[in-house]
Amino acid sequence: MRRLDKEIADNGIVEEILHQSELCRLGLVDEGEAYVVPVNYAYQDGVIYFHSAKEGRKMNIMRRCEALSFEITYSSRVIGNEVACKWTTRYRSVMGRASISFITDVAGKRKALDVIMQKYGAGNQLVYEDASLARIAVVALTITRVTGKQSGDWNE
Repeated sequence: MRRLDKEIADNGIVEEILHQSELCRLGLVDEGEAYVVPVNYAYQDGVIYFHSAKEGRKMNIMRRCEALSFEITYSSRVIGNEVACKWTTRYRSVMGRASISFITDVAGKRKALDVIMQKYGAGNQLVYEDASLARIAVVALTITRVTGKQSGDWNE
């Protein structure tokens, strides 16, 4: 990281960003072309979980590669100034690499979906229809490298 003064060295803050953010952007390469796609997700114990349709460009790319890059922005706010070149942004984000695996067994899908659903406010007694579970893909991204970056005063 070029700006070490912006690095988040506290792993607790990195974990907080991973747990509390709403959206994860996946960075993939499709036949030499960059492809970025946002997904809703949940994080637990070093793994990012999300679900998807089984088919589509994102899934086709992920089946061809072993790893991807990701970015998660926790908070972002542009801060203006009377002087144009003194505008800035207050933000916290993480980015990294992760290995890709597909959860195919029903029990594993239910467990991962529970993590996702509970993050977004569902209770503990969740019911999944077998037909729905059969139609969806559940993906586990095991984080292999992560860095955090922030700008602005976070002690407010």
